[in-house]
Amino acid sequence: MPFAEASTVRRSIRESLSDDRLSEADAEIIANSCSDNALRRKAVGFGEKCREIVLGDRYFASFCGIAPLVQRGIAGLFRMHQKRRYDFRRGRLLGVEDHVVCWTKPERPDWMDEALYAQLPEELMIRELRVKVQNDGFRVDELILVTTMLDPEVYTKEELAELLLQRWNIELDLRSIKSVMQMDVLRCETPSMVEKEIWMHLLAYNLIRTLMARGAAAHKKEPRQLSFKGAMQALGTFREPLQWTQGRRRARLWEVLLQVIASYEVGDRPNRVEPRAIKRRPKPHKLLNEPREEARNRLLQRKHKQPILNAA
Repeated sequence: MPFAEASTVRRSIRESLSDDRLSEADAEIIANSCSDNALRRKAVGFGEKCREIVLGDRYFASFCGIAPLVQRGIAGLFRMHQKRRYDFRRGRLLGVEDHVVCWTKPERPDWMDEALYAQLPEELMIRELRVKVQNDGFRVDELILVTTMLDPEVYTKEELAELLLQRWNIELDLRSIKSVMQMDVLRCETPSMVEKEIWMHLLAYNLIRTLMARGAAAHKKEPRQLSFKGAMQALGTFREPLQWTQGRRRARLWEVLLQVIASYEVGDRPNRVEPRAIKRRPKPHKLLNEPREEARNRLLQRKHKQPILNAA
């Protein structure tokens, strides 16, 4: 799962595990096991045997976040952390507002163990650059980027800015998981069932994405051109016919299914601008912050305490 939404997962876990059968301490342990840094360390491990580029937001633009990537030969591109100071007059100049500087090893953060901290280098050569954002409707006018890709001829400022914009696909993928697949609220109540619920959603998500990739390849399209919701609806429609057919007819149904998936294209909407607001108003009901059985018993006790008025 992408790093940026680990906090959403933790919040969903805490809300879903409000049953009295699970203590607050147990819920906290489960939530921390999928923290931003824990997920980052797992993802870095996946990239050990292949060259990858990690895109992230400002939270990961730190020495302790970038150093493990460099040690494994993985490139990184992030927005500058809001608390880090920069000065384009220093360092090795590569161009206008583009330079390479040396980051020194800070004190060990609380989330990093001593063994991993000892393996980090004392210094890192980091490229810092400023790019102007000229797209109408964007919230920012400029971006300060940090990256381990130091060669300005191989990795130009324009290419790096365009690459960082592709990180928005992560948000769209999370929307597909949370909204389209209705994983915004975890409905199970025990830790083991919550884990199964998450894995089942991710398994179904990957299967749908695989079908989209096959449909795009079969009809000479890019997977990002296809609609995830359209693919999920098409798979639901073809599910029963695929279960009850065999042989050539089933193979033909698979071909038709891929054709239908490839026909559901999303519009070409570069630099789309939408307000960050919701249209539907939430209902003015109180939140249920206790087990339903306790709330029901309290209502029943209140009803029995009310005096009975005799009719005159």
